[in-house]
Amino acid sequence: MQIILLDKVVNLGNLGEIVRVKDGYARNFLIPSGRARRATETAIKEFEVRRAELEKAASEKLAAAQAQGEKLAGTSVKLSQKAGVDGRLFGSVTNSDIAEALTKNGFAVVKSQVRMPTGPIKVVSDSTVSVALHTDVVVEITVSVYGETA
Repeated sequence: MQIILLDKVVNLGNLGEIVRVKDGYARNFLIPSGRARRATETAIKEFEVRRAELEKAASEKLAAAQAQGEKLAGTSVKLSQKAGVDGRLFGSVTNSDIAEALTKNGFAVVKSQVRMPTGPIKVVSDSTVSVALHTDVVVEITVSVYGETA
């Protein structure tokens, strides 16, 4: 299926590009989330009329994400979990826990924006986690996990 991208999509293309994707990806994800539109002749004409407006909105989103990224870069989050004497946690620290802690600290972060390359943290330690605020803005934060005895 051919679609017009209404937003930058990672590994697919930029705003305004007409790309071919699998039908299910377009129907189930890109079109319902508002990131794309079916590439018909009328849709292409409507897009050309709205192109400047969409580019302005995209640049404003990017600027807002960059501003938040500058504030968030280098931030350290401290979490405490129950742990055994050997330093292993009874459970784990997930992206949801980190997003909740960042929200409490005044940063608007959703759990899907927190990227944990090695999976959930299962030991008492300091770990580096990336937060993707925008497709072009990814910042690194430090997560310190402290153990508390039961």
